[in-house]
Amino acid sequence: MLTPTAYGLAIVLDLFIVFIGLRFLLVPQASAAGYGVPAKPGGDAAYLTVKGVRDLTYGILGLALLAFAGAHAEAWFMLVVALIPLADTVIVLRNGGTKAVAFGIHFATAVVVLISAALLFAV
Repeated sequence: MLTPTAYGLAIVLDLFIVFIGLRFLLVPQASAAGYGVPAKPGGDAAYLTVKGVRDLTYGILGLALLAFAGAHAEAWFMLVVALIPLADTVIVLRNGGTKAVAFGIHFATAVVVLISAALLFAV
């Protein structure tokens, strides 16, 4: 039961970050608003594209690690990438975003990613 849960959560998280990356590439202004810090119209296109490419790449890398290197490699990956939503929490708070978004989305995501890492290490 632990193995399907560990793999399932990892796959869902990896696919979700692929979705977020694609969303930032396709609808950057709406994605920035959902992130918690709205972008300036016409002023942040390059940064929004960087975020989209970063997230898309991390999602694909996570899926590749799970498929080709296994649960242990994916666990280390999840442990490291948990730093991103933790940093996103601080970014939102420092740039006028709400605590609800910072903690309810970004910090909560970091917790789920760390849970995923723990489950993968246990497999």
